[in-house]
Amino acid sequence: MFQHMTVFVDSLLAVFIVSCVSLVGAVSLVFKREHLKKTLFYMISFAAGSMIAAAFLDLLPEAVESAGVGILSWTIAGIAAFFVMEKFLHWYHCHKGHCKVHAFTTLNLVGDGVHNFIDGMIIAAAFTASQDLGIVATIAIIAHEVPQELGDFGVLLYGGLKAGKALLYNFVSALTAVAGALVVLMGLSDPAAFSPFLLSFGAGGFVYIACSDLIPEMHKHAEPKKSLLQLASFGAGIAVIIASAAVFGSA
Repeated sequence: MFQHMTVFVDSLLAVFIVSCVSLVGAVSLVFKREHLKKTLFYMISFAAGSMIAAAFLDLLPEAVESAGVGILSWTIAGIAAFFVMEKFLHWYHCHKGHCKVHAFTTLNLVGDGVHNFIDGMIIAAAFTASQDLGIVATIAIIAHEVPQELGDFGVLLYGGLKAGKALLYNFVSALTAVAGALVVLMGLSDPAAFSPFLLSFGAGGFVYIACSDLIPEMHKHAEPKKSLLQLASFGAGIAVIIASAAVFGSA
């Protein structure tokens, strides 16, 4: 009984710490507004790179390893679902000619929520196996989350949200990790059987957001210097995900 309670407390504490990583975007608020605006395009590029890398080098390989290549149909379902959601959200926000907040900000929050839900499941499952494995899994996920959440904050700002709302919404989206952990801890689902579907679906959402919304935004600046800096930011997003996976292992 005591051991079960320890696992419960350790898991929830770990996922709450991981959720707080979403507030890393507050660091960017120390910069002047004009300087922040200049860096937004590069943050978008970084987010696109990290999303694509996380999808193809982290989420999808783990899903395929667990459930086989047939699980990729859920990636297609994720892409299709996010396309439909964007169409609806674009109509909802913009059908009267006023579109102050881009639809992809909501899509980003939904996709990040799915990803964080899975992270919560992984952390809880790891703590159920052993405390050491739980700590290692938490460190690995934090290493993945820091660059991703910084990029997500940039996406929300660029999409039209105020800084305070961007931080709040990003944090609420991150709290889905707590729900994911509770699913495992309360025994409502077998994580080994359930998570591949969410991993594949979430990867589809990441690919759609990066390729349909973020990369086209990168093309709005054609100046050679800015283009090179955007390419460097895009590559940095990929490199950080690869490096964190190499150092800490796949989350």
